[in-house]
Amino acid sequence: MNAIIICASTHHGNTRKVADAIAKEYNLEVVDATQVHEKDLSEYDLIGFASGIYGGKFDPNIIKFAKENLPENKKIFYIMTSAMNKIFKNAMGNGIDGKNAEIIGRFTCSGYNTFGPFKLVGGTSKGHPDDEDIKNALEFYKGLIKE
Repeated sequence: MNAIIICASTHHGNTRKVADAIAKEYNLEVVDATQVHEKDLSEYDLIGFASGIYGGKFDPNIIKFAKENLPENKKIFYIMTSAMNKIFKNAMGNGIDGKNAEIIGRFTCSGYNTFGPFKLVGGTSKGHPDDEDIKNALEFYKGLIKE
């Protein structure tokens, strides 16, 4: 299976740490959507979108990247890091509208957070993603490609 991860990890590198671990284990390319704005994704069978969560949404660079580059009828998955460690089902917003994409999985884990008032208390979820989070991310991806 030919797969790729499109990533935006702008605060503490939380999401990039997870994406890089998967990429290393499974020999995938990771594209930084904050630096690369165009990429032909037609050759990929599986496309991951990875981002921290900001106000319940992915980084705007990821949403824009998907709108402009995601071909129709692709299998996709999401990787999310956030202070709340929960699945944000609408995190992509309208980034995949009209693409007929099949979301085959969502992974989330805690990420170190110093946004807004959390900075005053030294942040939340220090040390995350940790080794257990990475192990869980690798198991998540392994489950996706077994289909």
